[in-house]
Amino acid sequence: MSQRKFQRAQQKATKTTEPTQAAADHQPSIQALVWYKEDHWDTLKEMFADGHMLPLSYQDWLTRAEAMKTEIETAGDAVIKVFIDPETFPEWCEQKGLPLNSEARSQLAIEVAQAQSFSI
Repeated sequence: MSQRKFQRAQQKATKTTEPTQAAADHQPSIQALVWYKEDHWDTLKEMFADGHMLPLSYQDWLTRAEAMKTEIETAGDAVIKVFIDPETFPEWCEQKGLPLNSEARSQLAIEVAQAQSFSI
């Protein structure tokens, strides 16, 4: 789980039904989510060092990802989908000296979001 996802989960766990000052002071941000194309799913799962930890089917993953996206947008943040490509991701990881795992996927998403945030 990425640091952002962990922080979001902690925030969600501590929310109450009453509005708080923190909610009133919320500054919208851009959240980068790792995203996959269905036709890449099986290839990527085999390629990733932690592929066995992903849902078995693309549809299961998509259901969870869409729920997370909706939750983030409901909180007032924007979402950027960062697609992981099976042809370019291994090369990117090699250049960065990273294993093909969730941390590398999260790092790529963060880098893409930072680059795009300057052009939005």
